[in-house]
Amino acid sequence: MIEILRLIVWAFNLALIGRVVMSFVSPRGNDPISNLFYQITEPVLGPIRRFLPNTGMIDLSPMVALIVVNLIVDRLLRVL
Repeated sequence: MIEILRLIVWAFNLALIGRVVMSFVSPRGNDPISNLFYQITEPVLGPIRRFLPNTGMIDLSPMVALIVVNLIVDRLLRVL
């Protein structure tokens, strides 16, 4: 169970990093890889983005998501 949770978090972290990289490579996001990363990460990034102040062209929500998701999972794994 713990290894499955770690694998899911690892895959989510890769998807977040992939989304950030693809935003530089393909800013319009109309390729299949960008769409996949968007579908995986947007359910987490959307609510975070609503709470963050508007910083213009810089989106800080992936960085916040990486920190928050990993902190939550780390605390959860310590309890288990």
